Amino acid sequence: MSLSPPVRVRFAPSPTGYLHVGGARTALYNYLFAKRYGGKFILRVEDTDTERSSEEFIRMQLADLKWLGLDWDEGPDFETLKDSGEYGPYRQSQRQDIYKKYAEKLIESGQAYYCFLTDAEIDEQRQRAQREGRPPHVDSPYRDWTLEKAKERMSNGETAVVRFKVGEKKDYTFKDLVRGEVVFPSDMVGDFVLLRSSGMPVYNFCCAIDDALMKITHVFRAEEHLSNTLRQMMIYETLGFTLPEFGHMSIILGSDKQKLSKRHGATSCNEYKERGFLPEALLNFVALLGWSSPDGEEVMSVDQLTSKFAVDRLNSSPAVFDEAKLLWMNATHLRALPNAKIFERLKPYLDAQGLKFTGGPEWQNQAIETFKSSMQTLQDGVGLFTHLSETPIQMTDEGREALAWPTSRKVLEVWKAGLENLPGEFLTEAEFMELQNTVKEKAEVKGKQLFQPIRVAVIGSPHGTELKLLIPLLQKHILIDRAEQALANMSSQ
Repeated sequence: MSLSPPVRVRFAPSPTGYLHVGGARTALYNYLFAKRYGGKFILRVEDTDTERSSEEFIRMQLADLKWLGLDWDEGPDFETLKDSGEYGPYRQSQRQDIYKKYAEKLIESGQAYYCFLTDAEIDEQRQRAQREGRPPHVDSPYRDWTLEKAKERMSNGETAVVRFKVGEKKDYTFKDLVRGEVVFPSDMVGDFVLLRSSGMPVYNFCCAIDDALMKITHVFRAEEHLSNTLRQMMIYETLGFTLPEFGHMSIILGSDKQKLSKRHGATSCNEYKERGFLPEALLNFVALLGWSSPDGEEVMSVDQLTSKFAVDRLNSSPAVFDEAKLLWMNATHLRALPNAKIFERLKPYLDAQGLKFTGGPEWQNQAIETFKSSMQTLQDGVGLFTHLSETPIQMTDEGREALAWPTSRKVLEVWKAGLENLPGEFLTEAEFMELQNTVKEKAEVKGKQLFQPIRVAVIGSPHGTELKLLIPLLQKHILIDRAEQALANMSSQ
């Protein structure tokens, strides 16, 4: 592997939706490689699929990359989409003049030609080739037309694609950074399209041109792009460009050993964000889908990943996306954060549910300390913190059943009176335990007849967090209001 000239890598997503976790892995590997070797990480938007690409999707993917912390050195600005860097534009839809210029260069040198074959004619050729057991290569009768003859036909209003003229059979060989030596016989492909009849370039043409002009030195991409490499090598060779080094990463499978897709559940980074996963945990997890640390370590920060990342640790074998492991990894990263940071990360999810809290830093620290061992994701915290909100509780069916017991009214009346007689804004754990014993004696109950009605009056359900942990986090006036709400609910039954 060569690291000279200075390393330049790129991530080039197609903006057709949110960023997929497979795309996040590609972006991460390129990012880590650039940072590891003091290079540049370039973002290029491959938006020539005009039917499916949109500016909204571009912004969605940039937002996903920003959330992950994968900041690029060159490319569209996150806010304005204006370019930053000397090799722009960084959106392929804005580079059509460049592609046209190189297509014309190939045509004039006789290495590409205008082809007037219709879709129906191409389909007929492919069906015949299939019947005869031959590769379905296009056999264009326009391959050897003179440029003048082709232009004369186009001057009459006809349109044509531009096809690359594949030369005599030979082998194209390169050393893949992940898979070792790869050999492609040139007759694997027939004369392939460079520009569509609309003038829009196809993927392989604009990808090769852009990588060359943007001085990309290394290309790390998914395994499914391996078959594109032959066409790109032909374009590089014909135009006299220096070939970058390629590394094709392992495919990602779902738990059923099929290629990861939406049928396996969440596959976009945005979905994991909404579910309360931490970006650093998601990056840590996807980093291990095809790469391993030299010391066997699994839980790592991005800085640690950067310092350990090396190409010789990339694995070509398929990687399995294990969401149970992702949950474990997220919980590990989450619980390693200071309590104040956890609450800071959690607050937007609480706000989104309209939950209100008046406690300051000390209260927040105590609440997080109580709940974090039960949290795998930030969304888990929403359910736990709901009970601490000033908003009225929602009574469950089980809660109503517990309130219907003959002894429950007496339990709650003694509970409410005891709360009203206690001083201070909050109860301590000791005060709660003492009050609970008072209720036990005065209401002459014990076991679930004691605990469950009180719990229903606190959280609306007879099951949940231990009351001795929960009660000190709730202001006394909230506990009284909820006791009154439970008593009112009993009266209406």
